[in-house]
Amino acid sequence: MKANLGNLLVGTIVALVLLSMSTFVVDQRQMAIVFQLGEVVGEKTEPGLYFKVPLVQNVRFFESRILTLDGEEPERFITAEKKNVLVDSYVKWRIADVKQYYISVGGDEIRAQTRLNQTVNGTLREEFGKRTIHEVVSGKREELMKVVQEKTDIDARKIGVEVLDVRIKRVDFPMEISESVYRRMDAERKRVANELRATGNAESEKIRADADKQREVTLAEAYRDAQKLKGEGDAKASALYASAFGRNSEFFAFYRSMEAYKQTFKNKSDVMVLDPSSAFFKYLKNPNKGGK
Repeated sequence: MKANLGNLLVGTIVALVLLSMSTFVVDQRQMAIVFQLGEVVGEKTEPGLYFKVPLVQNVRFFESRILTLDGEEPERFITAEKKNVLVDSYVKWRIADVKQYYISVGGDEIRAQTRLNQTVNGTLREEFGKRTIHEVVSGKREELMKVVQEKTDIDARKIGVEVLDVRIKRVDFPMEISESVYRRMDAERKRVANELRATGNAESEKIRADADKQREVTLAEAYRDAQKLKGEGDAKASALYASAFGRNSEFFAFYRSMEAYKQTFKNKSDVMVLDPSSAFFKYLKNPNKGGK
C-alpha cells in the first residue's frame, strides 16, 4: 500500500514536471519562437498558453512593444547650401516579423539598432543634402521626417522590423558656425536698434519742434488778444476820461498836474531843477486857482 502510494506520488511529480516542461506562456508584451533542435518550427505572436515537446523543443521570447532608438551624440549633415548642421533625432520601432528578425540579426536588439541607425543616418544625410537650412528647421520639417520614416521602414522590413516614426529633436549649427551666426545676428540686431533709435530721435525732434511752434503760436495769439483787449480797454478808458474831463477842463488840468507831481516825486532821492516861475508849480503856488 505504501509502495503504491509512493509510486503514485512519484508519478504525479514526474507528470507535473513534464507538464511544466511542455507548456509556456506568451505575455501580451512578448512574442515567441519555438525551436526544435536549433531550427525554427513555430512562432507565437498572440498572448496565451502554448505547448511544446519537452527536451526537444525550446522557446525564445522577444519584445512586441514599441522600442526607441535614440542616438547618444548628434550627427553632422550637410545641407543643399553646403552648410554643416548637427542633427539630433530618434526612431520609434518594433518587431513586425519575429522569424525574419531572428534570421536577419539573430534576435539581437543591439544588431537591429545598429542596422536601423545606419539606415536612418544614410536617409537623413540624403534628404538633408536636398534641402536648405530653412526647410529642415521649419519650412518642410514634417515632410522631411515623413520621407525619412517611409524610406527607413522599407529597408527595416528586410530584417523583420517596422519603423513607426522618425523624429528630429534638434537642428543646430556646429560651434564654429554658431559663433559666426550669433555675431552676425548681434550685428543685425544692433543695426536695427540704431535705426529705430535714430527714427525715434527724429520723431521726438519733430514732435518737440511742433510743440515749440504751437507754443509760440499760442503765446503770440494770446499776446495779440491781450494787446487787443488792453487797447480796447485803454480806448474805453480814454473815452471815459475825455468825456469826464471834457465837462471841466480846469479840473482835468488840475488832475493831470497831480499825476505829474505823483510821478515826479515818487522817490525821496528824486531831484528836479526848474525855474520857480514854471507852469509846473502852478497849483503848488496857488492851489485854489480855478476853484469855485
